[in-house]
Amino acid sequence: MLTYLDNAATTFPKPECVYTAMDAYYRAYGGNPGRGSHRLAVESDRVIAQCRQRLARLWNVADPARLVFGLNCTQATNQALKGLLQPGDHLVSTMMEHNAVARPLRRLEAEGIAVTRVAASPEGLVDPADIEAALRPETRMVAVNHGSNVCGTLQPLSEIGRVCRARGVRFMVDAAQTAGVFPLDVQAQNIDLLCCSGHKGLLGPTGVGALYVAPDLALKSLIEGGTGSESESDVQPHDMPACLESGTPNTVGLAGLGASLAYLLERGLDGIREHEAALTRLLLTGLRELPGVTLYGPPPETPRAPVVSFNLEGWDPNDIATVLDQQFEIACRPGLHCAPLAHQTLGTFPQGTVRLSPGFSTTEAECARAVEAVRQIAAAS
Repeated sequence: MLTYLDNAATTFPKPECVYTAMDAYYRAYGGNPGRGSHRLAVESDRVIAQCRQRLARLWNVADPARLVFGLNCTQATNQALKGLLQPGDHLVSTMMEHNAVARPLRRLEAEGIAVTRVAASPEGLVDPADIEAALRPETRMVAVNHGSNVCGTLQPLSEIGRVCRARGVRFMVDAAQTAGVFPLDVQAQNIDLLCCSGHKGLLGPTGVGALYVAPDLALKSLIEGGTGSESESDVQPHDMPACLESGTPNTVGLAGLGASLAYLLERGLDGIREHEAALTRLLLTGLRELPGVTLYGPPPETPRAPVVSFNLEGWDPNDIATVLDQQFEIACRPGLHCAPLAHQTLGTFPQGTVRLSPGFSTTEAECARAVEAVRQIAAAS
């Protein structure tokens, strides 16, 4: 029986309500939202509005219209970065960023935007004082990964947000690994732009992502097209969220995300976070006792996203993952995890690590099974 420990890539399985909602949408509704006044189109519009309202509750967003839906977190980060920055601006980021931020920044650098990448500790932690020291008069934005997809290190959002607000700098957060697990409050944490995927901690399907845009902030659109509104004009609408949402949306995906958000709001994040934290500690404490195993990130007693990265002396991460899959039926992810800067910080570049990431439905027995499998691999070395 498969043990799935790759929830940092995408959570699996989803809550049953997600499958039910997506099936019901296609069977009962299926109209194109905003593209008609018949009941199927109206119901599709309602599905999206309900999803937007639920996400607003989760993030303490006063106006749900400030939430923009798209394909994934990568689209959200690209929209935030390219929609705000222009040549001559300066941005401060970190050496713990995923390529969803790192690669757009490389392109923007080539277009005349200056980027400072603040170093992190060997455990991946960024000091807010270092971010403040990197600010310049022309700094427009600070972009930070909340939870590392490599080693789980959590950055101090509230402290960084206070620095940004005091200095009049926009604060963008990549919450791909933390949304749905850790509380996020755009008002209390002074977040201007919050990006996430729907298919990880939010427990929704793939193909949906979200971007929060602060009320006093206007972004240039990445694409223009049909929005179902102001059809008499060939100019993109200016109102939110239509100005940043062009084309037919993934309504069935948003039906699934809406269902998973209802599940999270009803169950509460605390229980999920505590469950995943206990599983993470089980993995960390079990693996650190094995000979030849090196762990990365903060120590077991420190809060972190539910991500555990390790290496085994004498083994390539890809080979370990293959053995775990083929001999033990354990699904995990090896390599660089689309975050080469983080691996440079941790000292694991270019070989990467083996990553185990439990989820809301993972059991203690499954984590113990993974530790035992690594023990057997180490013993056979």
